[in-house]
Amino acid sequence: MTWPGLPILVKLDALPVVLLGTGEAADAKRRLLERAGATVVTDAPAARLAVVAIEDEVEAVAAVARLRARGILVNAVDRPELCDFTLPAVVDRAPVLVAVMTGGVSAGLAAALRQRLEALLPSGVGRLAEALFAARGQMRARWPDPAARRRAIGAALAAGGVLDLLSPDPDMGVWLNEDAVGSVTTDLAFIRLSSPDPDDLTLRHARALAQADRVYHTAAVPPAILARARADAPRIASAAPPGQVPAGANVWIGMA
Repeated sequence: MTWPGLPILVKLDALPVVLLGTGEAADAKRRLLERAGATVVTDAPAARLAVVAIEDEVEAVAAVARLRARGILVNAVDRPELCDFTLPAVVDRAPVLVAVMTGGVSAGLAAALRQRLEALLPSGVGRLAEALFAARGQMRARWPDPAARRRAIGAALAAGGVLDLLSPDPDMGVWLNEDAVGSVTTDLAFIRLSSPDPDDLTLRHARALAQADRVYHTAAVPPAILARARADAPRIASAAPPGQVPAGANVWIGMA
């Protein structure tokens, strides 16, 4: 399954972004752009992004055409077929931002998902992100191997871990001073799928995929299942479980 686009974070500090239109939709986009640090203008030679919130169909289409002719990427409110990019519903736990996007298919669904996530994520998630950033040197010193460091961070942030992101006050000092965490090991987890639907993955299987350094799989495993693994984890076709695997977390997937 292909995505409707690639989610990216664009730094807009003091950069001009064109906003055309008036009314509630335009006001909402203005607030979103200003929170991202953009300078909202009606025109600027240096602008590379624009939002068109014009209600009249003919006028909106003409505005989009003029902007695109200048090489400007456009978001046309409520007109996904005219959009070069879409704006997400955002959960703000700065510096952590969770963006919910539907590719312009349903802004209402994106808003509903954002509301659910707002209730789920504690305010301290942002402080935890800053603490992890500040501890980068200590983490590299403790776990020089990148794969071991990634596994240690994943285990600490998992449900029930020392840095469980849903806990009210995770303790970075306790984690960095724990004994025997994140040592380099060689593991091979086995997943036998009873269904091709990724929603039927167990929590244990989903976690194994998310943390795997390599994913071995039979030809029958659907791409939608493989997509649940990290993007940088190699996918290796293997009709049977490999006899030997490299150091790190390895997963073999087959159909039951």
